[in-house]
Amino acid sequence: MSDPHGLLATPVETVARDLEHATDIDRVVQIVSEAQALEVVVGLPRSLDGSEGPAADKARSWARSLGQALSEAPIGNTPIRLVDERLTTVDAHRGLRESGVAGRRHRDVVDQAAAVLILQTALDTERATGRPPGERVGRPRRRTPRKGKKA
Repeated sequence: MSDPHGLLATPVETVARDLEHATDIDRVVQIVSEAQALEVVVGLPRSLDGSEGPAADKARSWARSLGQALSEAPIGNTPIRLVDERLTTVDAHRGLRESGVAGRRHRDVVDQAAAVLILQTALDTERATGRPPGERVGRPRRRTPRKGKKA
């Protein structure tokens, strides 16, 4: 979560996935509601070359499910943005190691550390460019034009 001015990202909690009952979606909706969040950032796992595989498909599907749940909640339609998360887990492990967190404890906090990096990158990008980072969930993706063809 960020501060009200959108300058600094801080961890909140790690919400475990629940594929059977979707209690993870319910918990995130609760957190978003309690925090009166203006927007939700979801990490989009891409390969180093920028391509998307099954993990990105799952993230997109989860973000759509969250969007549906948020639209049905009393808080209404909180925008969701998918933001590239390449190397955030690697960076999170490095940061934890450099801050003296023992390797065996990394597993407990690496997801929160990676989430903070994803959000901080999104905040910094928006501040630097003046535009929201990533892509909005629920809006069609712009296709990259093929070479030699005009789009």
